[in-house]
Amino acid sequence: MTPPTPPTPGTRLDPWFGAYAQRAHNMRASEVRALFAVVNRPEVVSLAGGMPYLEGLPMETIAASMERLIATHGTTALQYGSGQGHEALREQILEVMRLEGIEAHPDDVVVTTGSQQALDLVTRIFIDPGDVIVAEAPSYVGALGVFRSYQADVVHVPLDEHGLVPEALDETLTALAAAGRRVKLLYTIPNFHNPAGVTLSLERRPRVLEIARRHGVLVVEDNPYGLLGFGSEPLQAMRATDEDGVLYLGSFSKTFAPGFRVGWVVAPHAVREKLVLASESAILCPSNASQMAISSYLETSDWKAQIKAFQVLYRERRDAMVGALAEHMPDASWTVPDGGFYTWVKLPEGLDSKSMLPRAVTGRVAYVPGTAFFADGTGGDHMRLSYCFPTPDRIREGVRRLASVVNAERELVEIFGTTAHLDDVTDTDNPGPDLV
Repeated sequence: MTPPTPPTPGTRLDPWFGAYAQRAHNMRASEVRALFAVVNRPEVVSLAGGMPYLEGLPMETIAASMERLIATHGTTALQYGSGQGHEALREQILEVMRLEGIEAHPDDVVVTTGSQQALDLVTRIFIDPGDVIVAEAPSYVGALGVFRSYQADVVHVPLDEHGLVPEALDETLTALAAAGRRVKLLYTIPNFHNPAGVTLSLERRPRVLEIARRHGVLVVEDNPYGLLGFGSEPLQAMRATDEDGVLYLGSFSKTFAPGFRVGWVVAPHAVREKLVLASESAILCPSNASQMAISSYLETSDWKAQIKAFQVLYRERRDAMVGALAEHMPDASWTVPDGGFYTWVKLPEGLDSKSMLPRAVTGRVAYVPGTAFFADGTGGDHMRLSYCFPTPDRIREGVRRLASVVNAERELVEIFGTTAHLDDVTDTDNPGPDLV
């Protein structure tokens, strides 16, 4: 065998390019994360990132709780812990999930470094290169990045105002089986979808589960927003009616604080064991300090009242968003979410959200182009707008600025026919997503 040619310094930007594993070449920067450098500028109204409004938390209470934690249990909090997660927290997670009808045992729970790591672990233990994952169209950009990194083939299934369309799911799985394709997972965000803002109806959920069972496909129920609905009670989780066919992913990032990076996955016994082994090989164990801080918060604070306060706060922002869209962008269309952080906007005909983004940032407003949420890069006629972080006044101002950009784009469409390739005829010296 001929030995590999050693890298030659200075011959390319990355002299180790040829040494990377094939899966490394599938990694791409998130269009959401790439915007952070721009959207953090105070002059820019960010309708892009899904950052919770942490000013709504009782910071003094949390600070005192963390001080007590280190003073009384510091040697435990700062030490290595269990690869499966802190037992007391796993028991408290059961109480959180009971609000959505889930009954489980602490041994069914694996604590992860945010639910993003749970996605990574699930994909790692189930997916071989070329395996198929079926996901809604559109789908969460962070999940698509994980799936791509493990060389999965993502096949989208449409959703509508009532969520994932069961008939389309059945047709897709049938066609894939007929083509000899191996489908391992169905990835779904049933509640207050990111980015679409829609919710899978209670009537459709049993049908989706029946279709997945019949085709031998494991359901991954990603539910970070389930407790942040604007209705009276949380919806019943899919995991509540199918313990063997559903992996449930939860997170404290939206209902408490993302900085602790604590999520979890609930899985059948055999799957759980594989998840623990995969987690230990990646990180040894999740942070004891973060887990114990959240455990202390759940034990000493009225966390249910805090969630209700978030519901009121985010509903006010949702109303500001849809009201501003109706006032300033009546020619667009959008979803009106019943919870969560996002609305999904369809632009007037001929406009392309990705091409328009640099000019929007110049206009001091940011959003996420729809292309980020499709495995094949389509979706340019949509954009995701987030209402969770800005104040209602800032939301209204952001939509007003966005409408000005959209109106200017429409004038360009009248001249050039489309905005998809307008970078050649407009000013690109201003900062855009490829510069951040």
